[in-house]
Amino acid sequence: MFSHNKRLQYSVHVNECNPALANLMLEQFGGPQGELAAAMRYFTQALAEEDPGRKDMLLDIATEELSHLEVIGTIVAMLNRGAKGELAEGVAQEAELFRSLQGAGNDSHVTQVLYGGGPALINSGGQLWTAGYVDSIGEPTCDLRSNIAAEARAKIVYERLINVTTDPGVRDALGFLMTREVSHQKSFEKALYAIEPNFPPGKLPPVKPFDKVYVNTSQGEGDMRGPWNSDEHFTYVDDREAQRAMGDGQGDASVKMTQAQSRAVEAMAQRTASDPDSDPTTGADLGSAQGKSNGR
Repeated sequence: MFSHNKRLQYSVHVNECNPALANLMLEQFGGPQGELAAAMRYFTQALAEEDPGRKDMLLDIATEELSHLEVIGTIVAMLNRGAKGELAEGVAQEAELFRSLQGAGNDSHVTQVLYGGGPALINSGGQLWTAGYVDSIGEPTCDLRSNIAAEARAKIVYERLINVTTDPGVRDALGFLMTREVSHQKSFEKALYAIEPNFPPGKLPPVKPFDKVYVNTSQGEGDMRGPWNSDEHFTYVDDREAQRAMGDGQGDASVKMTQAQSRAVEAMAQRTASDPDSDPTTGADLGSAQGKSNGR
């Protein structure tokens, strides 16, 4: 059961209405790294979680992400509030009003006209929110790593949003939201490493020795060695021939079929065979300038 407290988790004080900035803020409202995507990711994971500790953590963080959605949505609404009234009441000349909504090449006029200045479930480019942003796969060691990465990406987006505004109140609220992403990342990392073993994800072990092979497939200037491909941790395969047909096979492909299937495939191959000795005149030949110059 959910209950709502009308007080925000963090105060929002906007110094000046700015529709263009509001449109950028929508990235964290309805974007792939935004608060709704995070809330839905953790909430659905929690419902399927068997471990009571992780279930409790995921429900806590999912619910907090909804409070963050409320904070960022409030920022959007406050930044749009002045323009919302002007647009609704038509208090300015049309051209002047359009320029104020458009900002510095921003598409905020679209969100104003379509959504009346409210925080719509879209990203800053107008893309509708989609459940495809939720990438859970139902394996805790995999999902926790995905959650850590999601929190890291969200922090970077908040950093970029902070960098594009001088409004002290907006920067303050965004700094709080950014910091909570760091805290959630710490929780997810603790939960991941509380599972032993936690690598590789899943139950099945990797097929040896391929789990300790590094294949240098992109060769030339810029080749580098480091801990990601060192001889201490990997067998470094640089030879092109050794990179092909790894294992005991020859790198070929085969399939077992019934006699009826084999006959059907052979008949299809004969029916659709190309004649390598033919040179038919095609529509491309007839329509080309060269074809016309040759009198075709």
